[in-house]
Amino acid sequence: MDKILVEVYVPASNDKHDVFIPVSSKLYEVVYLLSSTVSELSHGYFKATPDTVLCNKSNGEILNINQTIEELNLQNGAKLMLF
Repeated sequence: MDKILVEVYVPASNDKHDVFIPVSSKLYEVVYLLSSTVSELSHGYFKATPDTVLCNKSNGEILNINQTIEELNLQNGAKLMLF
């Protein structure tokens, strides 16, 4: 399984996390796993909800949850934000 390493910034807790994500996964799967994990790691600063989104940190573009990581053309070193 191919994976890429991305940086996920969480404004609610002002934390950054380096995360390996599989390129064949749909983004909604990744968002679910990330939001659950970050919710636990942030000690209550970030709360996972059904409205949680992942976006490109450089331009604020909200990523389509129905596409795979590969289809979104995300590469190693991508910087993302979790809201």
